[in-house]
Amino acid sequence: MKLIVARTAGIILALAVAMGLAACSAIKLGYSTLPDLAYWWLDGYVDFNEAQEPLARQQLAQLHAWHRQQELPKLGELLARLEQMTPGSISAAQACTVVADVQARMDVVATRAEPAIVGLASLLTPKQLRHLERKYRSNNDAYRKDWIAVSADERKDKRYDQMLERIETIYGSLDAPQRAVLRQGIAQSMFDPQRVLAERQRRQQDLLQTLRRMMEPSTGTEAARTLLHAHLERVMHSPDLAYRAWQDALVQEGCRIFSAVHESTTAAQRQQAVRRLRAYQRDLRELSGTH
Repeated sequence: MKLIVARTAGIILALAVAMGLAACSAIKLGYSTLPDLAYWWLDGYVDFNEAQEPLARQQLAQLHAWHRQQELPKLGELLARLEQMTPGSISAAQACTVVADVQARMDVVATRAEPAIVGLASLLTPKQLRHLERKYRSNNDAYRKDWIAVSADERKDKRYDQMLERIETIYGSLDAPQRAVLRQGIAQSMFDPQRVLAERQRRQQDLLQTLRRMMEPSTGTEAARTLLHAHLERVMHSPDLAYRAWQDALVQEGCRIFSAVHESTTAAQRQQAVRRLRAYQRDLRELSGTH
């Protein structure tokens, strides 16, 4: 549960840097309504009762206020660095520095959320854990349907379409040769949905076991915090060393694909990207009250 809530506060960070938003207005609208969206998303997982709802909303609002004041300016700085890089070449290594910066900001959010989530998690009931298990099963079934029970070509097409949409949001339309660069990168990808699902299920069971231990009468507040912290560490750094190596390699691969596509773009497309990144920064300044 800690990871779930931490991610909700960092959604705008990940989306903006991953170039997944269609327009600057979407950043403003999405971020301003994030506490409500996060609550309803969480509620779908644990089905808060009437006594839990006010506390959950309060904690999310406080986390959101902190993120607006403290983290949005840092995201703006990250986008400014990316803007400076965009007119020239961007190597895979440079692209991966952006990924690392995003992860660092997500880690900060997770740490900030920890005390609040200990309090919320300690209020969960066995019935709510059963609800969470059912939600996990439903999510896993949907993932299998979308990513595993399809042909390899269909899977590649889906990943290509997703990445193309994000890239064109920033650079504008890509021409046929540029699209071919992206298509080639996807075709050679080491992405394996079976490995993703296996790790997802490991994390789910890890969280359920952690929450059950927290519900034991002998578990105090500090012990609960220790349990949740350990869970997050196992999420961020999988105990499966083979999976960690594969995950790291997949990130490097993504950086290489992005770099190859960027190198294929024209000066006009890069200027389009600069304008879009500047607009994102302006919106973040307005949201954080630093303009």
